[in-house]
Amino acid sequence: MGVRIVAVVVVAAVAIAACNQDAPPQTVTDDRTITVASFDFPESELIADLYAGALRAAGFDVRHEHRIGTREVVLPSLQLGLIEMVPEYSGSAVEFLGGRSSPDAATVERSLDQLVAARGIDALAPASAQSRNGLVVTSKTAAELALRSISDLRDVADTLTLGGPPECPDRELCLRGFQGAYGLRFDSFLPLDAGGPITAEAVERGTVDVGVLFTSDGSLAEHDLVLLRDDRELQPVEQVTPLVRRDAVERFGHEMVATLDSVSAELTTADLRRLNATVAGGVEPEAAAARWLEQHGLAEPVG
Repeated sequence: MGVRIVAVVVVAAVAIAACNQDAPPQTVTDDRTITVASFDFPESELIADLYAGALRAAGFDVRHEHRIGTREVVLPSLQLGLIEMVPEYSGSAVEFLGGRSSPDAATVERSLDQLVAARGIDALAPASAQSRNGLVVTSKTAAELALRSISDLRDVADTLTLGGPPECPDRELCLRGFQGAYGLRFDSFLPLDAGGPITAEAVERGTVDVGVLFTSDGSLAEHDLVLLRDDRELQPVEQVTPLVRRDAVERFGHEMVATLDSVSAELTTADLRRLNATVAGGVEPEAAAARWLEQHGLAEPVG
């Protein structure tokens, strides 16, 4: 494990300990509480609330550690036993763990199973819901430049500004990938947010011409944005997939797995877009998650 990963894991341990003064920071694997974590962006927090809420409704004691960091923090924390479960995105997890992702769902699922098994982690049943990186423009820009797919950007990218997550220039599935697979060379890049609201607004206002949004972003359900087709299949399958420590599966048993699987069986990309739009409109993620769980018969009725 490199120095950088060691450093961020220490940061994660301190952050988790600060949130839970009664729990030892070294491990959470010897108590009767299921510790669920989310990445540091709103959709991940929302998805974690879906799974955590279903577990609570099934009678489990659950603690949600909110937005503890990026994948560089969260996955090592899972492996070291600082947390017990995180909803992941399958293709990005495969890439991060040293595998090769793919647009084929079965291939990605097999790869993820193998990569996490060696680390004492189980990849449970994936949801059909996906959240891939996508490029969006306004409908006006799409019409003026005849843009339908990402390939259509090649001849005009050098006149356009791209906006997206600050880490995008260094990620193979973001700017590096768009350059390599599509030959896109944008005039400039403006670092915005990971998760979309600021990026979506920047595209709509014309602050940037093209935005990197998740394909599950709520703006795509409610706003005048066009998602360009990934015609060269740069983006891998990114199904929402719960990763759970194997010792937690052994400790909490089949009912925990069945409960998590029941959420995955219902969750679609369209659901994610609507949920993200609801949260962007001011509803707390936990409340939006509770309402969805009620609608799908996975929780006690909400008042």
